[in-house]
Amino acid sequence: MRVDSRPAGATTAAMTGDREAILSLIVACQPDLRRYARRSCRTASDAEDAVQETLWVLYRKAPAIRQAAAFWGWLFTIVRRTCLRLAKAAHMTVSDDALLEVAAVARPDADLRLDLASGIESLPQNYREVLLLRDIEELTIDEISTRLGASREAVKARLHRARTLMRDYLTR
Repeated sequence: MRVDSRPAGATTAAMTGDREAILSLIVACQPDLRRYARRSCRTASDAEDAVQETLWVLYRKAPAIRQAAAFWGWLFTIVRRTCLRLAKAAHMTVSDDALLEVAAVARPDADLRLDLASGIESLPQNYREVLLLRDIEELTIDEISTRLGASREAVKARLHRARTLMRDYLTR
């Protein structure tokens, strides 16, 4: 199958599973993907990883593309999400959890209880309430939502923020 030099023609051919078309798309897309990844990712290494992952997804999933017009948006969405995932993975280092664990193990039980109580008391009321309902009373998100008259999203956001504040408090 002959492929147009235009991306839409190559995309249409790739949608039918034509391997040559998929390979030509990979070659044609690399410069644009690299340029976009360099702007979107934290490091040059992350940008290269994002481009490689995106090209791998393109190679595997090209026949699953439903509309040729959506191709470029689909590709750049993959690059952006990969950059975000790599940045998140870099920030979610083991050191945060390790610091918290070391801090907890190093304290005697009585001191740890006092620190936990002080940390919980230092939280704003709306965060404290959600944290206690979820982690102490072990209610579900839906039960907390019903009890507080808040949406599930609000409860989840408050719980996330409360846990983040507690982690910060305990690692100081």
